[in-house]
Amino acid sequence: MRYILSLVFFAWAAAAAADIAPRAGWVVIETEKAHGQLIDDVKVAVRAHNMGVVTQAGPTAAARARGISIPGNRVIGVFNNQFAVRILALSTAAMIEAPIRIYVTETETGATVSYKTPSLVFAPYMAEAGPDLGRAAAELDAVFMSIAQAAAD
Repeated sequence: MRYILSLVFFAWAAAAAADIAPRAGWVVIETEKAHGQLIDDVKVAVRAHNMGVVTQAGPTAAARARGISIPGNRVIGVFNNQFAVRILALSTAAMIEAPIRIYVTETETGATVSYKTPSLVFAPYMAEAGPDLGRAAAELDAVFMSIAQAAAD
């Protein structure tokens, strides 16, 4: 009986973890696309908006290799050198936040693309860096929204 309850709990937890609830400072776009397709579409949109995929990570394949099934889950780090140099000139500390991460999660009905807005991510450094960091973050907000919308369409 404990074994069955454990399986039910882990299945419920895995399903619940796949859904990203809207929260302050995040953009969350649900799609009917398959997880793998949405990942590919994010990468295409990143390139189309003159940004680069800097990092990728996700536990799905490693979990599967261990015999554990979890919903598809990928974090894609996105940035470009022009923004990096510009922000680094304003705040060395702020660059710990780069790349900005786009999160692609599998859901029961498709996949979701979500991210923390650059304005939220860079907010702790605004007082130190001044209004130019706010302008850069606002520009990045627009770029990331365009990437997410293009990937979701």
